[in-house]
Formats: sequence, C-alpha cells, structure tokens
Amino acid sequence: MNEVQLREKFEEIYGTDGEIREYFAPGRVNLIGEHTDYNGGHVFPCALTIGTYGVAKKREDNKIHFYSANLENAAVVEVTLDDLSYQKSYGWANYPLGVVWAFDGKGKKLTQGFDMAIWGNIPNGSGLSSSASLEVLTGVILRDLYGFDDLSMIDLALIGQYSENNFNGCNCGIMDQFAVAMGKKDHAIFLDTSDLSYEYAKIQLPDAKIVIANSKVKHSLVDGKYNERREECAKALEELQTVCDIESLGDLDEATFEANKSVIKDAERQKRAKHAVTENQRTIKAVAALKNNDLKQFGELMNQSHISLRDDYKVSCEEIDVLVDEAWKIDGVIGSRITGGGFGGCTVSIVKNESVDEFMDKVGKAYKEKTGIDAEFYVVDIGEGARRTV
Repeated sequence: MNEVQLREKFEEIYGTDGEIREYFAPGRVNLIGEHTDYNGGHVFPCALTIGTYGVAKKREDNKIHFYSANLENAAVVEVTLDDLSYQKSYGWANYPLGVVWAFDGKGKKLTQGFDMAIWGNIPNGSGLSSSASLEVLTGVILRDLYGFDDLSMIDLALIGQYSENNFNGCNCGIMDQFAVAMGKKDHAIFLDTSDLSYEYAKIQLPDAKIVIANSKVKHSLVDGKYNERREECAKALEELQTVCDIESLGDLDEATFEANKSVIKDAERQKRAKHAVTENQRTIKAVAALKNNDLKQFGELMNQSHISLRDDYKVSCEEIDVLVDEAWKIDGVIGSRITGGGFGGCTVSIVKNESVDEFMDKVGKAYKEKTGIDAEFYVVDIGEGARRTV
C-alpha cells in the first residue's frame, strides 16, 4: 500500500464526489529524555519520514466513517455526531474519534460528518508513536475540513494528548503529539515540557546514521505499567514538595534531589523520581554536547539513559535489553537505548556509517539466538511535521 493506493481505496469505498483531500502525520523517535515529559522535564524527539497517511472529505449528514487499510478485511467503523462515546468495538477508531470528541468539548463542534481512510507504515506497538501520529493527523484533517483556522499546530498537539488521556485512558505526556505536530526536517526538538518552550537543534551526522531496532515485542501502555509509573512520580513529587519549593521533578538538579530524597518513603518510588531528575539533566547535557559536535558525549548519555530506564524506572524488558547489550558490543555504535514508553517496542542507536551493516547483522543474529524473534531494523531520516499534502 502507498498513498496513491490509499486514495484509490478511499474512492472505492466512499465514492469520488465531493472535495477529497490528503494528509500525512509522521511517527517520531525520541533521541533522549524518556518519561520526563509528564514530569516537567526536557525531551529531545524528532519526526520521522514514516507515518500515517489520511484521505478525507466532508459528508452532508451527521455520520463519521473510519477505515484503516492496515487491517485485513476491515469494515468501515460508523459513528454519528450524536454519540461520540468510546466503544471497545470501535478498536483503533477510538483514537481519531477521541480527537473529534476533544474538539467538540473545546467548542469546535462539527455540524456535518466526514469520511476518512488511513494507512500507516509505522510498525504497530513499536513505540514510534503510531497513536500520536493518528491523533495529530485527525486534528489536521478536522482543522482543514471545517475551517478551525484559529487552532495552531501546538493546539492540535495538546488536543491529541487530551484525547489520549481522557478518551483512550493512557496518561501520556505531551512529547509524542508535539513532535508529530512540530517536526522539522533534519532537526530534533529540544522541548521544555514544563512550559512548552522549544528550540530546533540541527542533527548533523555526516559520518553516522540513526538506526531503529524493533524488538517486535508489544506491551500496551494502557494495560501496562505506564500509568503506574506516572502515579509513582506524582506521589514522589508530593513528598519532595514538603521540603522543596518545586512544581515538578524537572525543577530539581541531581544534588538537590540527593540531599532531599530521604523524604520519599518507598525505595522503588525513590528510584522512579531519581530517573526523572537525572534523565532531565542528561537531556540538557546531551543537547549541549550536540551543539559542540561532541557526538561521543551524546552517545554516552544515551547509554546512561538506557541504564536508568532499565534499573531505576524499570520500563525496559528482557528483549530490549538484549538489543541494547548487543549494540554496545559493536565498535561503531556511538550510543544505544530504549525509546518510547517502554515495556517493549524499539531501541534507537546512533551508528557510524561503516558499521551500519555489521550492526544490523550481528545484533539481528544475536537477538534471534537469544529470543527466537526476528528483529526489524530501520535506518531513518528526520522529516517534517503533520500537514495536508493534496
């Protein structure tokens, strides 16, 4: 499937009448700064050139139709504007529906329905933000079809996050939707999630590539321990606020945290807070290293990030650790870590050009030997954010 075939499929299902428009929203990979976005810290993601394609047109009645070309023998999911409620039977369509619901709740009410078809080439469950890509794509479609021109791309990111939190029940931070909405070719986004101030940092890797390794292990963040981690951090913050004048864990540096961590009564909760604090500081240092063209330091901070996510935050898993451990054995690997919400998904590595083939071959073979799973590897480019294409 590609975007041309998606258009053909759309016309086959919904007909050729009306003004048919086409859209794209990327996936994202986070280079460093994991589980800091809901702790008031910094993140450093970039948009990818893979993502979610959408075709849509307005209807004359109050029906909304969703179709995914990624699902074999998929039926069209039909919803009406009279009932924008979550239904388990809608499956994937709850993500775009949640955005319609969030628009409605913010006074952006649709007076007529629409037809929508999507196809994506982000591996599902990989931790590369297929859900955020779909949410921001839907936001771009709604803004464009219905003339909600007063909404900025940052507004669309916030609406996507709001819908995932409150409609689909995953208490995610803002990073994924922000990166999808605000991506810029060949740049990562240094985002302070406490106030949404950001700057673009050019990613110049003349001698290296960004390589993503998909573990093929999927753990749903809604069903998993993602929300639990967020609750642990919130509780740790409450305890620290009894002795520190802070609004988030991102307000602390390592020294202040170490001096006050004893007020966090639970040892595991203390580790969660330690990760949030140290990961934020690592991200700040990593961006500074990149600006100084110190890729070696950037890679070392990526490695430290993984160790913290594995040991303190405990969002890695056996399969991901195999991918990272094997990556670290290869001379040409500058840095490697888990990326995304965790509990499976992908690793991101920066690999010297001459070692990319060796990396994919050796890591792939070792991973298959130790887990019985064939990993998938993607050498990725950094692309633009969500947009209308036709």
